[in-house]
Amino acid sequence: MDDALPLGRPLLLRADALAAGLDDRDLARAVRRGQLTRVRPGAYLDPSATLSANHALVLATAAVLRDGGAVSHVSAAVLHGLPLWHAATDRVHVTRSPPAAGSGSARVHLHVARLPEDDLTTVDGATTTSLARAVVDLGRSLPFESALVAADAALASGQVTPAHLDACLARMGPVPGSRRASRVVAFADGRSESVGESRSRVLMHRLGLPVPDLQVRLLRPDRSVIARCDFGWRDHRTVGEFDGRVKYRGEAAGPDPGEVVFREKRREDDIRDSGWEVARWTWADLRTPAVVERRIRRAFARGGRSL
Repeated sequence: MDDALPLGRPLLLRADALAAGLDDRDLARAVRRGQLTRVRPGAYLDPSATLSANHALVLATAAVLRDGGAVSHVSAAVLHGLPLWHAATDRVHVTRSPPAAGSGSARVHLHVARLPEDDLTTVDGATTTSLARAVVDLGRSLPFESALVAADAALASGQVTPAHLDACLARMGPVPGSRRASRVVAFADGRSESVGESRSRVLMHRLGLPVPDLQVRLLRPDRSVIARCDFGWRDHRTVGEFDGRVKYRGEAAGPDPGEVVFREKRREDDIRDSGWEVARWTWADLRTPAVVERRIRRAFARGGRSL
């Protein structure tokens, strides 16, 4: 039995197992022994595989779709490795071309839309919408902040550009949600390097704060780098840092927490010694916008006095 498991790929479907001479008792035994992890009825994952549970669920569902279609929306984002923030992934999203119809099921959320060839690709053997189309579909269907997190990450990956996203929007035309998606695309910026930085940009916009530069490098007179900061407002001599995340040029932070804190303290002293103010905030602070606004505006006031 142990040698008979047909695990040439991370995902094993019941139909393939039966074709290889196994039966349901063999599969149940393999699950009990930890040789397989049950993803959904009729689909099993090799426990040594590096796929996330969401990724495996999408592949397992796509493999048994009877009427074709392409994995799309949040499920396409999962396959493309985009971060998802406050986006439900319990159902697999599939888009079929008209005149397909239907409401899907408890496991599948069905969409009906035109899918040009330029908007299709294959990931891990599953037909899925392209990265650009996934971003646009998220922009059409998710709240702005959630959609922007994925859009920023897609641009940061270097696999798509703003031009790709604009072209995808143009191919779709005036479909429901296209104006919402266009706002996401216009605001997206590949220089955001994390979910927290993307959410911070949205918060600053909603608070009416000046638009910051991103990934700002502060230089000494000899052009050596003092620090690279998440956000910067040169007119206010202020930089902003999300979550206290240290960015060292050419070196990684050491494993000793005390050393990390020491380096960050010295880095912040260097920033202030160069005539810049620092505002910092954390994940928890993002839930209280007034806290973030107060810290940034106080830093602006201090920076203004040093101009």
